[in-house]
Amino acid sequence: AIVHGKLADYTVHLGSGVCHALNRGMIPVVPVQSQHRGRVFLPFADEDPKTAEIISKIVMLSEDHKIKDPSIMEQILR
Repeated sequence: AIVHGKLADYTVHLGSGVCHALNRGMIPVVPVQSQHRGRVFLPFADEDPKTAEIISKIVMLSEDHKIKDPSIMEQILR
């Protein structure tokens, strides 16, 4: 999937969930383990954890200006 954010454009591989900022390289985004699902980290509920991970990454990167994780922001802005 090609994702257009405010800070950059990205690709998210629909099979593996690997994220890249175009012309900048891979962005390591680690999914939240299923044991933490009750704490609502995903923007929607889905029984397939890989689909939930991929859709969550797409949504997150499309709203990249709202990301607060400094390690992810460092990868986006480098």
